[in-house]
Amino acid sequence: MTGKRPGFTLIELIIVFALIGILVGLGLPQYKNATRKAREAVLKENLFQLRKLIDQYYSDKEKRPASLQALVDEGYLRAVPVDPFTKSASTWREIPEELTEDDILRGAIQGIVDVHSGSQEKGLDGTLYNTW
Repeated sequence: MTGKRPGFTLIELIIVFALIGILVGLGLPQYKNATRKAREAVLKENLFQLRKLIDQYYSDKEKRPASLQALVDEGYLRAVPVDPFTKSASTWREIPEELTEDDILRGAIQGIVDVHSGSQEKGLDGTLYNTW
């Protein structure tokens, strides 16, 4: 009785695992690139919204907000958004306005005019996220 047993040979299994390995090797870089692009899109949208709210605050109150937290306190934001690269809401870099001597003499309080990411990483376009 020389019947064959059902099943796969070692060569067939090696070929299948090699093909799976090749497909995973091709897909993994695409996945990593896609997640970075998604985080960059979130960062761009967060920066756009924060800058829009800073301008809206200035239009409404005729002064700059003292910080991002002031936007929350005044009801312009529910909460300061999380930076998708630093994974923290406290790492945003607030850019203060430049006061003139007349402003200082009047007792004006320095507010923020812009905001940047606190991340030191480089984007897919080669620029640092903290310059966006």
